[in-house]
Amino acid sequence: MILRTVEQVRRIFRIVAGFTLLLAGVVMLVTPGPGWVAILLGLGLLAAEFVWARTLMDRIKRQGTRIKDTVLGKPEPPKPEDSPRPPAQGSAPGEQIPR
Repeated sequence: MILRTVEQVRRIFRIVAGFTLLLAGVVMLVTPGPGWVAILLGLGLLAAEFVWARTLMDRIKRQGTRIKDTVLGKPEPPKPEDSPRPPAQGSAPGEQIPR
Protein backbone atom coordinates (compact mmCIF):
# COMPACT_ATOMS: atom_id res chain seq x y z
CA MET A 1 0.00 0.00 0.00
CA ILE A 2 1.55 3.24 -1.13
CA LEU A 3 0.26 6.43 0.43
CA ARG A 4 0.00 9.00 -2.33
CA THR A 5 -0.75 12.19 -0.47
CA VAL A 6 0.12 13.84 2.79
CA GLU A 7 -3.60 13.97 3.62
CA GLN A 8 -3.83 10.16 3.46
CA VAL A 9 -0.90 9.89 5.88
CA ARG A 10 -2.58 12.37 8.26
CA ARG A 11 -5.88 10.51 8.04
CA ILE A 12 -4.28 7.16 8.85
CA PHE A 13 -2.31 8.75 11.69
CA ARG A 14 -5.50 10.27 13.16
CA ILE A 15 -7.31 6.93 12.98
CA VAL A 16 -4.46 4.88 14.48
CA ALA A 17 -3.71 7.44 17.20
CA GLY A 18 -7.42 7.85 17.98
CA PHE A 19 -8.04 4.14 18.44
CA THR A 20 -4.80 3.79 20.44
CA LEU A 21 -5.82 6.58 22.83
CA LEU A 22 -9.35 5.19 23.07
CA LEU A 23 -8.07 1.73 23.96
CA ALA A 24 -5.51 3.12 26.41
CA GLY A 25 -8.24 5.21 28.04
CA VAL A 26 -10.47 2.17 28.53
CA VAL A 27 -7.54 0.31 30.11
CA MET A 28 -6.80 3.29 32.36
CA LEU A 29 -10.36 3.26 33.67
CA VAL A 30 -9.49 0.12 35.65
CA THR A 31 -5.80 0.88 36.19
CA PRO A 32 -4.19 4.07 37.50
CA GLY A 33 -4.18 6.85 34.97
CA PRO A 34 -6.26 9.59 33.36
CA GLY A 35 -8.70 7.28 31.57
CA TRP A 36 -11.41 9.81 30.71
CA VAL A 37 -8.87 12.29 29.38
CA ALA A 38 -7.38 9.69 27.05
CA ILE A 39 -10.85 8.59 25.91
CA LEU A 40 -11.87 12.16 25.11
CA LEU A 41 -8.61 12.81 23.25
CA GLY A 42 -9.06 9.61 21.26
CA LEU A 43 -12.66 10.47 20.42
CA GLY A 44 -11.53 13.95 19.41
CA LEU A 45 -9.12 12.50 16.88
CA LEU A 46 -11.64 9.95 15.64
CA ALA A 47 -14.42 12.56 15.39
CA ALA A 48 -12.55 14.15 12.50
CA GLU A 49 -13.07 10.94 10.51
CA PHE A 50 -16.13 9.14 11.91
CA VAL A 51 -19.64 10.40 12.62
CA TRP A 52 -20.19 7.84 15.41
CA ALA A 53 -17.20 9.25 17.30
CA ARG A 54 -18.52 12.81 16.95
CA THR A 55 -21.95 11.71 18.22
CA LEU A 56 -20.47 9.85 21.18
CA MET A 57 -18.19 12.74 22.09
CA ASP A 58 -21.09 15.23 21.95
CA ARG A 59 -23.18 12.95 24.17
CA ILE A 60 -20.36 12.66 26.73
CA LYS A 61 -19.96 16.45 26.73
CA ARG A 62 -23.70 17.00 27.30
CA GLN A 63 -23.80 14.50 30.16
CA GLY A 64 -20.67 16.01 31.70
CA THR A 65 -22.21 19.48 31.57
CA ARG A 66 -25.42 18.16 33.13
CA ILE A 67 -23.49 16.45 35.94
CA LYS A 68 -21.37 19.57 36.53
CA ASP A 69 -24.50 21.74 36.78
CA THR A 70 -26.08 19.26 39.20
CA VAL A 71 -22.99 19.17 41.43
CA LEU A 72 -22.55 22.94 41.43
CA GLY A 73 -26.27 23.48 42.02
CA LYS A 74 -26.99 25.47 38.88
CA PRO A 75 -30.57 25.05 37.67
CA GLU A 76 -31.14 23.90 34.12
CA PRO A 77 -32.34 26.72 31.87
CA PRO A 78 -35.96 26.34 30.75
CA LYS A 79 -36.52 25.07 27.26
CA PRO A 80 -37.83 27.73 24.86
CA GLU A 81 -41.08 25.87 24.19
CA ASP A 82 -41.74 25.44 27.93
CA SER A 83 -41.36 29.05 29.01
CA PRO A 84 -44.42 31.27 28.52
CA ARG A 85 -43.99 34.55 26.69
CA PRO A 86 -44.37 37.56 28.94
CA PRO A 87 -47.28 39.81 27.98
CA ALA A 88 -46.46 42.90 25.98
CA GLN A 89 -46.35 46.13 27.88
CA GLY A 90 -49.70 47.84 28.03
CA SER A 91 -51.71 44.70 27.30
CA ALA A 92 -54.08 42.96 29.64
CA PRO A 93 -53.50 39.33 30.61
CA GLY A 94 -55.09 37.03 28.03
CA GLU A 95 -55.34 39.79 25.43
CA GLN A 96 -54.29 38.81 21.90
CA ILE A 97 -51.09 40.44 20.72
CA PRO A 98 -51.15 41.42 17.03
CA ARG A 99 -48.24 40.04 15.05
